[in-house]
Amino acid sequence: MKENIFEVLMYLFENYLEEVDDALTNSNKIRDELLTAGFEQKEVDKAFEWLESLCAENTVHCPTSSSFRVFSTQEVARLDTECRNFIIFLEHSGILSSTNRELVIDRLIALDNEDISLKKLQWVALMVLLSQPDEEAAFTRMENIIYEDSSPYLH
Repeated sequence: MKENIFEVLMYLFENYLEEVDDALTNSNKIRDELLTAGFEQKEVDKAFEWLESLCAENTVHCPTSSSFRVFSTQEVARLDTECRNFIIFLEHSGILSSTNRELVIDRLIALDNEDISLKKLQWVALMVLLSQPDEEAAFTRMENIIYEDSSPYLH
């Protein structure tokens, strides 16, 4: 079965939504379940590394609120204009703090060579918000954006 890291992450998110820390604690059991479900060992390992990095990211230092974000050459190459604009929209609307914005960008880039679509960006943002303490309101707002039919921002 040809799967990518994102599909494994989505499976984990859908099946272990409330238990992210528990999923990492009981990783051997969950890894076995993922392999039984048909995911490849390599992709399962990468997905767990991705999650462990997300949970360990407590050292992101962000500038003051009067600064602005300039995307690096690598980020521009991986994130199209629509994705970059959506990240800026999420920050300006108060869904992402500057710290969470950096975590989202970091986790998107960590998806290796996968194409990054707007949908993937939305789900990664939701996973980041779920992993952060005291972000329930932002998580709910992001969840509403994902499940709405229309675009929440103007192009």
